[in-house]
Amino acid sequence: MSPSTTGVKLVSSTLRAAQRNGKSTLPSLKNRLALYRMASTYAWGLKDASLIRSQGFIDGKWVDAKEGGKFAVTNPSTAEELGSIPDMGLNETQEAIAAASKAFKSWSKKTAKERHDLLMKFFALMKENEDDLSRLITIENGKPMKEAKGEHAYSASFIEWFAEEAVRTYGEFIPCPLPGTRNVVIKQPVGVVSILTPWNFPSAMITRKLGAALAAGCTAVIKPPSETPYSCLALVELATRAGIPPGVINVVTTHANIAEVGRELCENADVKKVSFTGSTSVGKMLYKYAAGTMKKVSIEAGGNAPFIVFDDADIDAAVEGALVCKFRGSGQTCVCANRIYVQSSIYAEFASRLAEKVAAFKVGDGFDEQTTHGPLIHDRAVEKVQTHVDDAVKRGAQLLHGGKRLDGKGSFFAPTILADVPKDALVCQEETFGPLAALIKFETEEEVIKLANDTSVGLAGYFFSRDVGRVWRVAEALEVGMVGTNTGAISQAVIPFGGVKESGLGREGGHGIEEYMNVKFIAFGGL
Repeated sequence: MSPSTTGVKLVSSTLRAAQRNGKSTLPSLKNRLALYRMASTYAWGLKDASLIRSQGFIDGKWVDAKEGGKFAVTNPSTAEELGSIPDMGLNETQEAIAAASKAFKSWSKKTAKERHDLLMKFFALMKENEDDLSRLITIENGKPMKEAKGEHAYSASFIEWFAEEAVRTYGEFIPCPLPGTRNVVIKQPVGVVSILTPWNFPSAMITRKLGAALAAGCTAVIKPPSETPYSCLALVELATRAGIPPGVINVVTTHANIAEVGRELCENADVKKVSFTGSTSVGKMLYKYAAGTMKKVSIEAGGNAPFIVFDDADIDAAVEGALVCKFRGSGQTCVCANRIYVQSSIYAEFASRLAEKVAAFKVGDGFDEQTTHGPLIHDRAVEKVQTHVDDAVKRGAQLLHGGKRLDGKGSFFAPTILADVPKDALVCQEETFGPLAALIKFETEEEVIKLANDTSVGLAGYFFSRDVGRVWRVAEALEVGMVGTNTGAISQAVIPFGGVKESGLGREGGHGIEEYMNVKFIAFGGL
């Protein structure tokens, strides 16, 4: 029996018990609502039911869509409906932007220390509610609890990091060649920020942007993904408890109206910065919209990451690196390996060891302690992986493991390894975003660098080698924004995260607070 079914049965049995005890009428509406909330908490396993929010958030108030529309959110592990969320549109988006614009006047005047202190309270609440926030990630995204807790820690680290960055937005004094004049540079918040995020990291992609925006003194309007809104709404609840004032954070939830909401978040003249993570095609469209008012833009778009194993590599380390890099989140990360190039002399050994490890994976519900990998986000994602597998096999690739959808409810696809994948296969041309490892043989360093760079995108790249000269050469030659050498894990709050070519522009994390600030030069004359 699924958790949600158990919750519903709990409510039904409680109501029946009230009638059996001689009560001629049902409990009051207030009591019934309390029962349903209790059932929801029981079903989801949360300690704090008030973190389950099912409304948008504008100017400090939880609100529904004006037209009353809603959309369903589904658990990808069970295909069951979790609940319904307001399907907001243009009017609500404009209200949220207006609220953020009004709040900016006071929020931007707070001292850096005041913003630091409020963000640290927010961080403390995130740590205090670790179990509940992690469960929400697993419930709506499907990733195993171990991974969800890892994402939660990653998510919270952005709030902590940017709280500390708030008090480091240093200016500059520039010696002036003119007598009686002093040159000073200061930094100021840009204003209202639009934040548009994906479903693969329901929590961390919010805080990576929101933490920087708030620390800089900006206010925000967030459009969370329709697949995973609950994590975002829970974070906003905690931010409110931490003392973040009304209007500083606003959330517009939408599904059917995503096009008009996204356009307004980019074109509205009161918005001064757009931060987006998602597909390259959508990123290009939003970039075009934002250009009309020349606002600042950060775009972290798609990738097609090469993962290279040279013949002087530690093979065991390379296999472990590939497992982490390729199959984390069931392959649904923008920086996961998409093309795995292995030098010919170690190709067979690497393929064999990788297949052996992948065969030991246990795919299932994220709350099962034995589960190592969860579902894909929806059936469309499953269909794309199947298309890539079928295309590669048709072109001559060898199926070593997996290759098909798993039976039963939920959007599960077997972790898959393909060997001898031809260079013209779809999996080499576009991002799979699923648990498919495509192995490709190469002979020389020059050859593999050319293959690795033969793509229009460049987010992340990885390679394994114990030759220090090669490490420098290849790291510098790869046309990507981030390189992992002898590691498959690169994401941290303290690094500049972002890509080159059509993988986007701007950087998040690290000193990314700069992306939310304007630089102002002041010449003091007559001294």
